[in-house]
Amino acid sequence: MTQTEFRHRIRISKTDITGEFPLEYALQDIMGIGRAMAKAILRIAKLDGKKQAGYLLEEDVKKIEAILEDPAKYGIPSWMFNRKRDPYSGKDKHLIESDLIMAVQEDITTMKKIRCYRGIRHELGLPCRGQRTKGSFRKGSTVGVKKKKK
Repeated sequence: MTQTEFRHRIRISKTDITGEFPLEYALQDIMGIGRAMAKAILRIAKLDGKKQAGYLLEEDVKKIEAILEDPAKYGIPSWMFNRKRDPYSGKDKHLIESDLIMAVQEDITTMKKIRCYRGIRHELGLPCRGQRTKGSFRKGSTVGVKKKKK
């Protein structure tokens, strides 16, 4: 593929990325990749983050996918990973897309199973990070006051 061809959609690790956005922001469409990780990936792959993602070459896409597969191998520090000291393997990992969704679901299920505070709050559909609940998180049929009909 030549440099002049523009693609409106690019497929990177099971995600369609919009080609109109700058590469730095387009990479953030992948679940599990934030601004800092996107910048680190672009620095390692030696790509310009301000260039539109639609002009990305196929070999550059393969470079990005390889970095996403094992970021530690390419020198990205472990403090940037989203799963440090994984409870099952004990290793530092960076999960993306469906792997991240599955890991979070497993964690919530484990919390529910051991009946910790956060697990109970997840079961009840209430906030588990200390927010107040007087005005927020109100849903269901018990909200509000019903007036009697005359």
